[in-house]
Amino acid sequence: MSEVKISAEPRTEFGKGGARRTRRAGKVPAVLYGHGEKPKHIALPAREFAAAIRKGGANQLFAIEVSDGTQVLALPKAIQRDPIRDSFEHVDLLLVRRGEKVTVEVPVQLTGEAARDTLIVHDHDTLSVTADATKVPDHLEASIEGLEAGSQVTAADVELPSGVELAADAEQTVASVTAAPTAEQLEATLPEVEAPAAEAEEAEGAEAAEGAEAPAAEGEESTEAKTEA
Repeated sequence: MSEVKISAEPRTEFGKGGARRTRRAGKVPAVLYGHGEKPKHIALPAREFAAAIRKGGANQLFAIEVSDGTQVLALPKAIQRDPIRDSFEHVDLLLVRRGEKVTVEVPVQLTGEAARDTLIVHDHDTLSVTADATKVPDHLEASIEGLEAGSQVTAADVELPSGVELAADAEQTVASVTAAPTAEQLEATLPEVEAPAAEAEEAEGAEAAEGAEAPAAEGEESTEAKTEA
């Protein structure tokens, strides 16, 4: 994965109020840390950062140039998003060096098609691997081509690029293949709606009957009144 150059500014305001003001200015609050250095609070341009993450993924390598003259390489370690606005709230960036090994979570994409009448359950959509900080893959691939119901894809089955080592348990299940439910099984899971409808009809019938009895009762009273007169 190629690195993305991005500018940054030192951040002097902290807390929720300072973070809100930073975001209103079109920037993302961030912190740089690692290698035993004191954490450095910075602000990244929101549009450029979002574009880089969309293209390179959550493990995009950044070459950051801070306006105070600091130049570093960093990988996103934790990204906080606003699910409603689909914006970035805060980013933790881990300082790295060229040639340094890092352990990160990389997305796993399933390729191919399993056998007919099966369903695929993606048990883990990321996998922990160790790689050179400047050569972290944006994704990994695992084939499900022709797999029958009852089959599993484990971490050991995932294709790893050269120089990338598996850090997760080799027996960790990445995907499972199950038999697709039959029409009868699907029908059996549907909720019954006849009972409430029948109850509603009975209630309507009862109300109609009560309404019919009321005029009759009034008529009887009227007849009795005339007889007494």
